[in-house]
Amino acid sequence: MSITIPELRAALEREGYICEEEIVVTIYLALTLNKPLLVEGAPGVGKTEIAKVLAAIFNTDLIRLQCYEGLDENKALYEWNYQRQLIKIQISRDGAPGEQLERNLFSEEYLLERPLLRAIRASEKKVLLIDEVDKVEAEFEAFLFEVLSDFQVSIPELGTVYAKHIPIVVLTSNGERELSDGLKRRCIYLYIDFPSIEKETRILQVKVPEAGVKITGQIANVANYIRANMNLRKKPSIAETIDWAKALSALDVQSLDGNSINKTLNVFLKNKDDQDLLKSETGIESLVQIAQTGTPVGYSGKCSCHEHHIHKK
Repeated sequence: MSITIPELRAALEREGYICEEEIVVTIYLALTLNKPLLVEGAPGVGKTEIAKVLAAIFNTDLIRLQCYEGLDENKALYEWNYQRQLIKIQISRDGAPGEQLERNLFSEEYLLERPLLRAIRASEKKVLLIDEVDKVEAEFEAFLFEVLSDFQVSIPELGTVYAKHIPIVVLTSNGERELSDGLKRRCIYLYIDFPSIEKETRILQVKVPEAGVKITGQIANVANYIRANMNLRKKPSIAETIDWAKALSALDVQSLDGNSINKTLNVFLKNKDDQDLLKSETGIESLVQIAQTGTPVGYSGKCSCHEHHIHKK
């Protein structure tokens, strides 16, 4: 799966993934050095999309391990099909000797592959997405580090399984907790911030071409201002600005005004408290001004965006 930086850049754009040169180069290095790519950033900045796009670029399957609190090795690596084993025991109660039955029960036939083992045993190179790794406990993270270091696992009943093809690995983190130095050392690290106005406008034009240049720029203006200047429970993600653009296009809105914002704000902000805060602190009239010029009514040139930086420590 060799690829050059220009080829990768073109392939990412062809798949609709708009990004800066730093991101292209970082992905290229992870691919070239055969190292996992660890992507951190706020929810909705396009971390998971990298894995999906890479699977499309290399025409291979995406294997996803969704992390959550309490995830253990069995759910991530492998389990035995206990139901089938019990059925086999019932059928063989008066048949095969005990030792032979035990060997049969712990054979390939009864093995349930989970995402990590499935990626390691795959007959061709896959993309392995380990999503929201910051949600798991430190113990599981240590286990994960070992697997990613050697790409081999030991199954006591079957022996050691080695990767036939080392998968392309993408780990994502929302920054809810600090990841271990050991895991970070094993990976190529990338931090993705919310997009600039120019980048988000281009993303919207690619994803929602029917919306038109004018309104995509207005949406990007509003999203950029809100993320930087308002202390919301949930800052709008790129996915939500795309949905907003689609909704406005479906309503044949050519330019944002108070009426169209009021009707569709629930598509853009998915929290009632955030909607109320926006209306009370900024106001719909000021939001229209922001959409058209990038700055609110009575803007003095001062910005408090440093007070509400999106990166969580």
